[in-house]
Amino acid sequence: MKINVKVITKAHKNIVEKIDNKNYVVRTTTVPADGKANKVVQKLLASYFDVAKSCIQITKGIKSKNKIIDIDNG
Repeated sequence: MKINVKVITKAHKNIVEKIDNKNYVVRTTTVPADGKANKVVQKLLASYFDVAKSCIQITKGIKSKNKIIDIDNG
């Protein structure tokens, strides 16, 4: 399953918000440096979708706020 994710860094808390079936907003307290925010986004989405972190792949937007993420449900 592919989803579009807008990442908001330096937020007050870590949370995943569903906009519709394909669009999500992920807020993270992490700063966007050295891929730290991407790792937190993967962890938050894995928890939200109840899959392993290895099932979450950022396919586009590694260095962007807007990402396309592929989720392998197993």
